This record gives sequence, C-alpha cells and structure tokens, in this order.
Amino acid sequence: MYFYQPSQGHGLPHDPLNAIVGPRPIGWIASCDAEGRPNLAPYSFFNCFNYHPPIIGFASSGWKDSVRNIVETGEFVWNLTTRELASAMNETSASLPHGEDEFLRAGLTKAESRVVKVPRVAESPVNFECRLSQCIQLTAANGAEIDTWLVLGEVVGIHIDESLLHDGIYQTAKAQPVLRAGGPTAYFAIAEDQRFDLVRPDARKASGQ
Repeated sequence: MYFYQPSQGHGLPHDPLNAIVGPRPIGWIASCDAEGRPNLAPYSFFNCFNYHPPIIGFASSGWKDSVRNIVETGEFVWNLTTRELASAMNETSASLPHGEDEFLRAGLTKAESRVVKVPRVAESPVNFECRLSQCIQLTAANGAEIDTWLVLGEVVGIHIDESLLHDGIYQTAKAQPVLRAGGPTAYFAIAEDQRFDLVRPDARKASGQ
C-alpha cells in the first residue's frame, strides 16, 4: 500500500485526491453581482447534500467572483454539464476580469429563471435555481482557517428537459453528464451499459423479524 501524509506532500506526479474521490459532478455555477452582471464558472468540488429541502453545494478555493456574487445577492443557478457542453464549460473556467461575461465568451444563451434573478444556461438540459443557505469558511483540524469557502444553497426551482424523463423517471445516462476526474485534464462520461442495480437490504428481515 502506498502511504503518505498530505501535510508532508504526496510524492507523486499529481495529487491523487481528486482522482480517488471521483469522478465528481461538475458545479457549473451561474451567479450575478449586485449590479446584475452575470458570471458563469465550473467547480470540481460539488455535490448534493440533502433531500428535504434539497441542498446542493460547491467549494471555492479562494474568494472568487461566484462566492462574492452569491453572498451579495443570495442566489445562484447550477447547470448540468453534458458531453455536448463540455467545451463550453471549459471555456468558462478562464480567469476573466470581474464583470466580463462568461456566457458570451463560451457562446452560451442566457435563459430567464422562474424564482431567482440569475439566468440559467439555456443549452443545459437541467438547471437548479438556488437560494443561499450557508457560506462556510473551511478550517483545518487544528482550527486554522483555510482560504476555501463552502457555498450551500437550497434548490427552489428545478428545470428538466422532458426528453430525459421516461415514465416519470429521470434517465441519468441519457443526459450524458460530464464528470470531473483526477489530473489536470481528465473527465469522464457515463453510459447505460455501465449501469447496475442494487436493492437495499431490509434490516428487519436480516434480524429475523
């Protein structure tokens, strides 16, 4: 077993953490500043954390425009990154001056949201409209503050392309989501032939009740 202590470095060509905890869904986050200027950026540390109410979140290394905008306005939109939109998503990762429009740079269309004022990515087949619930500065085990911010938002509106619903069930693979992996360039897609199903065990049957 290869072992290392992160505080002393990993000793490998590239930090394996992202590759081990992955592939991960991409937090493609749209926001607006207090003056209404839009921002769109992808975050590789993203996930869903609660059902009722639905809570999603992403982590930003540094106080970036997305975090500033969301704290100022209390709103953001998550947009599903698909294989078809991967290049456009990558374009929005460029570090642009504050106020420049990543939608325009990536050739994406702004769509009006229903509940929040932040625009959605029209080309994306799934969008979550969100209101800020918490913005938390992370700390190390010794209590030292880290320049990383966890932004959590309650999902208050969901848009789904109806072609992705079959008998009312969302078809994950059909959307062709793109997932972030390890290394500086690695992404993954998923396919229906990689699916497998498991039924949760019944604790009562296992105990003989």
